[in-house]
Amino acid sequence: MTPTTNKIAEILKDTNYKLTQFKPDQIKQMEDSIFQKDIRGKQTNFVRCLVRDKDIQAKPEEIVRQLFLLWLHTQYDYPYSRMQCEFAVHFGREVKRADIVIMDKVQPTVPYIVIEVKKPKLKDGKEQLKSYCNSTGATIAIWSNGEQTVYYHRKDPNYFEPIPDIPTASKSLKDVLKEEFTIQDLIEKDILKTQKRSLKNIVLDMEDEVLANAGVDVFEEVFKLVFIKLFDELQNTRGLTKNLEFKYDTFKKVA
Repeated sequence: MTPTTNKIAEILKDTNYKLTQFKPDQIKQMEDSIFQKDIRGKQTNFVRCLVRDKDIQAKPEEIVRQLFLLWLHTQYDYPYSRMQCEFAVHFGREVKRADIVIMDKVQPTVPYIVIEVKKPKLKDGKEQLKSYCNSTGATIAIWSNGEQTVYYHRKDPNYFEPIPDIPTASKSLKDVLKEEFTIQDLIEKDILKTQKRSLKNIVLDMEDEVLANAGVDVFEEVFKLVFIKLFDELQNTRGLTKNLEFKYDTFKKVA
């Protein structure tokens, strides 16, 4: 085995994967962990999987997966012991493999969060996540290509609601869903910046949900656009630290 450096850029060349989501020290740690093995006379890059504790060929999706494992551990405090890679998801006789699964803290055999990094396009990844969550019962789904990262709450089998973040290991999904927001919070957690997404892509994502004939409450999606408009108009006239109130029923009656 030969240690190597400056390999990640070469590995990700000509792919849609980016690393802007990750911190420099996380990228450096991954860079330093890459080594080479002689495979049939060819020097091939490998990494030691943080979860499986074995050498895995350092393909683009594997680099992003290992960085994501490190990110979940260092920023959200999830222990590697709660994570699984290539988790078997059963669809009748067919078996597919979820990239990363975080298991439930109380029921360690039950998937809690499913992460997809092999599909570098959101639409493809989201459909894969839906099928995995519906099959396993996982309540949270994450898609990432190393630059854009999107979080979903599985409200029912047909509707996956975007959420601003995932809970840390010591918190629950309820803590995230019930978190109070101020205008300042929305500015800091603006998904156009934190998730590297465009407003156009967000609207198209909502449109896909509404037009999928999957039992989605159309008003719930339209309300998001209404709120964006209200936020745009009020951000300069309301105190930035005042908690926002979401009056869904009031708007529904008016509609």
